[in-house]
Amino acid sequence: MVSFHEIKRSFLVSAWFMFLTFPIMVIKVNTVEKVIEWRWERMLFVGLGSFSLSFVWRYLLRKKETGRKKAEPTAAIRMPGIWRRLQEPKFFLSLSLAAAVLVVAFPFTFSIYQTNIMITALIYVVIALGLNIVVGLAGLLDLGYVAFYAVGAYAYALLNHHYGLGFWSVLPVGAALGALFGILLGFPVLRLRGDYLAIVTLGFGEIIRLVLENWNALSFGPSGIANIDRPGFFGIALSLEGATRYMYFLVVGLAVFTVFVVNRLQNSRIGRAWIALREDEIACQAMGIDKARTKLTAFALGATWAGMGGVVFAAKTTFINPASFTIWESIIILCIVVLGGMGSMIGIILAALVLILLPEYLRAFSEYRMCLFGALLVIMMVFRPGGIVPNVRRTYRFKRLDREDKEG
Repeated sequence: MVSFHEIKRSFLVSAWFMFLTFPIMVIKVNTVEKVIEWRWERMLFVGLGSFSLSFVWRYLLRKKETGRKKAEPTAAIRMPGIWRRLQEPKFFLSLSLAAAVLVVAFPFTFSIYQTNIMITALIYVVIALGLNIVVGLAGLLDLGYVAFYAVGAYAYALLNHHYGLGFWSVLPVGAALGALFGILLGFPVLRLRGDYLAIVTLGFGEIIRLVLENWNALSFGPSGIANIDRPGFFGIALSLEGATRYMYFLVVGLAVFTVFVVNRLQNSRIGRAWIALREDEIACQAMGIDKARTKLTAFALGATWAGMGGVVFAAKTTFINPASFTIWESIIILCIVVLGGMGSMIGIILAALVLILLPEYLRAFSEYRMCLFGALLVIMMVFRPGGIVPNVRRTYRFKRLDREDKEG
């Protein structure tokens, strides 16, 4: 039932918002004719819109609080049941076959522009799964992740420009350099966590970007590096359309490989050590886990995928400069991990596709695109803080054996 208190608070919010937007929305000064135009109808729209949004927002928050106790047990019962059902052979094979057909048919069904957008989204899937190792599994907040992305991209660009090395030769080199820089970052921050770790990693990312921007002899400075070779296909010359499709299937293969490896890591001994480190560092160390080695492994493996993603990015765009590796790239990748669900690979894949594809398809609303994008992030964080697909925490149960089972 709607209370008078909620209506009153929504009315006050509306009045305050009208007061703040009054100079912008109502007053229009014509400097040529020296006339002031009063647009009161806009103030009416602002008032009604802010009152309606505030009222709906409070209603949804109240429903969330009242339904939390009933919803949580239901979700806890249904979610594992759904996943167990999907993992059954008949459902899993059907979904896998449908997904494979869709992936294969995509570049032949849609335009080159759509295929290029999907390639970008898949690159973000790869690097977001790498950041998931650091943030989602190990619990280490890294705001300088774009630095490893830049290392991989510049490794391919420079080696291709100076020595003519191809994509397949530099891909493992980019991964190795990413891991090396991940270890170099990990050593100074072994005793840091939380906000302090975030600040140090943020500074590391900015240092890499500034070095690339000012070291003209190495990175060509703000001018960047152009004419980077695309991946070759057994020496066959490909057209632009053929090269785009080839790049698409290459990135799909890399994404599948990343999902397989990260899933194996998550279920391995080192993956359980990362999760223990995320939950409680003191208890983790008390159980005999080497905290320093566990952190360095997380930084190195997470940076490995960023390095490979950077190589693919340079091969796709054929041009890179330091402006492509700003702090906003790290923030977008971190948003993908958080919104998808920390530790949830399916959620991260869906979040990467949504956050990268959504701005492209909202170009018709170019003036309000970022407002809609920000509103989506706020709504997700308030009403679904666990992410699109929350990570289901594993539980281990010991079943008692009946006497007949024991005797048998």
